[in-house]
Amino acid sequence: MKFSGKLLIIGCGSVSQCAIPLVLKLIEMPPQNITIMDFVDNRSRVKDALDKGVKYVIDRITEENYQSLLAKYVSSGDMIIDLAWNIECIEMVKWCRNNQVLYANTSVEEWNPYKDSERNDPTKYTLYSRHMEIRANLGIEENRHATTSIVDHGANPGLVSHFTKHALCDIAKKILEENPDDPRRKELEKALQDKNFAKLSQLEGVKIIHISERDTQITNKPKEENEFVNTWSIEGFYEEGVAPAELGWGTHERLIPQNAFFHSVGPKNQICLTSIGMKTWVRSWVPCGEITGMVIRHGEAFSISDRLTIWDNGKAIYRPTVHYAYCPCNAAINS
Repeated sequence: MKFSGKLLIIGCGSVSQCAIPLVLKLIEMPPQNITIMDFVDNRSRVKDALDKGVKYVIDRITEENYQSLLAKYVSSGDMIIDLAWNIECIEMVKWCRNNQVLYANTSVEEWNPYKDSERNDPTKYTLYSRHMEIRANLGIEENRHATTSIVDHGANPGLVSHFTKHALCDIAKKILEENPDDPRRKELEKALQDKNFAKLSQLEGVKIIHISERDTQITNKPKEENEFVNTWSIEGFYEEGVAPAELGWGTHERLIPQNAFFHSVGPKNQICLTSIGMKTWVRSWVPCGEITGMVIRHGEAFSISDRLTIWDNGKAIYRPTVHYAYCPCNAAINS
């Protein structure tokens, strides 16, 4: 892909260090047009990119300076890839729209997710509520004429949605191949042709989708006392871990957890629990076997369950249960 503008990559943590080589490989643009920004000096971790001409600046985007700071590095026709934490998503999208700058991020963030110390209403601290704010602040009519912004699109949430679509297509093709006389044949073929993934999911009888992950990485340096060890952003993991557990709630579910809260606005495709994500465990599976994972809140639990909902006269008649099941590395669990 060719890109003639400038590119600002915000953040140089573990995700950014994986993404930058892909940017250089897949986007045809002068490396001199790429700037990495982080408030920590991580230049040693992206030395290969810097050797090719990519620039690195040490600065921090805040609620007070983001407009002037962004304007120093990008303008109309340029792009921002936001791989940092605690940068307000809605404000970033609005600024990029107003300045005709393309924008992508990996999660829906706020300036200060801990601003309310009371936390007496679990629904206020959910990703569901953040998505409702996006819908309220970034109207559909505006979207039709606005510069493109893609939010909540990293590996998960993001890539896993494409995996889900691929899996639904694979299941449908396998049904058609193994049972040519299946009574669902015509409907499956039409749903495949139309790329109607919600209908595919319903016809296939999908009830639960786990986004399961087991981090098997092992460090050669033992965890020290009072030290938090993780293979990716500790700040990001902590914020997700202490937030209420969230999951897309399937229409087939009959037993409601005692500590469940339902939402009163929007598509109401999710519930949250009073228990925090890192203390809510679920049995799941990955290719290497069975795991016990944390029901950490994740954007795909909202987006996949929302996209796979089938409505009839304003009533949801089909939706699978969708949630993250995350088993961190042993050092992180011990932390």
